[in-house]
Amino acid sequence: METATDDTDIESTEVLYEGQWLRLSRRGRWEFAERTHGNGMAVIIIAVTPDDNVLFVEQFRAPLGSRTIEMPAGLVGDDHANDTLVSAARRELVEETGWEPARVEVLLVGPTSSGMSSERIAFVRATGLTRVGSGGGVDDEAITVHEVPREQAPAWLMARQDEGYELDLKLWAGLWMIDRDPDGSPAG
Repeated sequence: METATDDTDIESTEVLYEGQWLRLSRRGRWEFAERTHGNGMAVIIIAVTPDDNVLFVEQFRAPLGSRTIEMPAGLVGDDHANDTLVSAARRELVEETGWEPARVEVLLVGPTSSGMSSERIAFVRATGLTRVGSGGGVDDEAITVHEVPREQAPAWLMARQDEGYELDLKLWAGLWMIDRDPDGSPAG
């Protein structure tokens, strides 16, 4: 039988390295990454256009050395005072895709990779979309926006993987939560 570790035995945090955007820390025997700006939260935005197209974004991700397909996402509190999950989701959806939501609903908050990072992410559902721009991100993000018919989205994603794109595994949770709340009930 395994015994649980008493969390109160964890030693204080030791900073191993601190860069402009990330810090590598150790607590006990665990090494992990922390963001040095914002509040350690990010949002992933589940959004479907009035034409029933799911919004995906494509961009190069340096840690993977590859282009990825993701749902629109961004940091909370990153250069924006008094940022909230909802305001960050609205801002990031417009910046990345050019679509503005009438409503944003926070569905679920949890860790992204609890053994490696202290970051948490919130799944939010954006509805009542209106096109207000072309998207593409800010600065040097170079984001490509994909509007994919909802019924074709899973097959489209697998075709991108076959072409060599990295797929964010949170995509499948996002697709599931288009029509459902996290508890499985129909989306309100």
